[in-house]
Amino acid sequence: MAQEVRGVVSREKDAPVAVETIVVPDPGPGEAVVRVQACGVCHTDLHYKQGGISDTYPFLLGHEAAGVVESVGAGVTEVEPGDFVVLNWRAVCGQCRACRRGRPWYCFDTHNAAQPMTLADGTPLSPALGIGAFAEKTLVAAGQCTKVDRRAAPAAAGLLGCGVMAGLGAALNTGGVGRGDTVAVIGCGGVGTAAVMGARLAGAARIIAVDIDQRKLDTAARLGATHTVDSRATDPVAAIQELTGGFGADVVIEAVGRPETYRQAFYARDLAGTVVLVGVPTPDMTLELPLLDVFGRGGALKSSWYGDCLPSRDFPMLIDLYLQDRLDLDAFVSETIALDEVEAAFERMHHGDVLRSVVLL
Repeated sequence: MAQEVRGVVSREKDAPVAVETIVVPDPGPGEAVVRVQACGVCHTDLHYKQGGISDTYPFLLGHEAAGVVESVGAGVTEVEPGDFVVLNWRAVCGQCRACRRGRPWYCFDTHNAAQPMTLADGTPLSPALGIGAFAEKTLVAAGQCTKVDRRAAPAAAGLLGCGVMAGLGAALNTGGVGRGDTVAVIGCGGVGTAAVMGARLAGAARIIAVDIDQRKLDTAARLGATHTVDSRATDPVAAIQELTGGFGADVVIEAVGRPETYRQAFYARDLAGTVVLVGVPTPDMTLELPLLDVFGRGGALKSSWYGDCLPSRDFPMLIDLYLQDRLDLDAFVSETIALDEVEAAFERMHHGDVLRSVVLL
């Protein structure tokens, strides 16, 4: 029987979000209903609200979440009611050319729940990243549920569902940071700070955090950066080169998503070094680089989408590290809030006042 619950809905571009009654159907084949316990406020949700991702309003916002499986549909074997799960937006198909080649983290046919959730009047909702977790309960594809150790705090565990995984994976997976490497991270919001932590986990010898906000630089230093650069006062390319013997960093992670910071990342890497773009640009942005420099500097220019993660592999491992006090996910939780405080949390996030606000339910 369908259930009525509360959820945060964005009805039109740039309009304030509101808590409304939504209808969650019983799970169909391959689906699961999850009772949400915690959901982080991510920039992606703000982009949905602002119309930067699509115009298929109304949106049910929220996607960076953890909770407990309440019920499952026919054919679901990977999770069962009572499992504590982190939700992911990369439910791999297992059948596409990437999956068949043994590269499921590149899956080209990820899927979501087939049935829509709706407003009380029957209007279909578009769930953010196929999840819609600013809600007491949500309907997802069962493959979007990754079972993890239930001892983990929901507010911390849920952050692996998007931003923290994107940053950790940019360093660990896409960038391939290794022991003794030098790493620079440009942009130290939630994703960039997670990249700093990922570089530390990988054994990087020198981790240089770059930002224009001293508060973010202080946080990055506390969570693993060995050096910080205030790019308002200092040329970051020159500073990174000076801190790496004049060569540049082995891996530079760009966590802003702007042409000017990407150019900085490109020139701040060592010859044959790697640039990882994990910051999300807008559709109107373009980049111009001398092709001879692209050729002559060698190395690799990569994009990192969701940290090239495989949730079934990465989430349980990272939760284990968290429970061993080797990965401080709690440090990302700046505040916990209620469902009706999401609009105000967007403002605090926009002004850089928090790493993450997390809705507790």
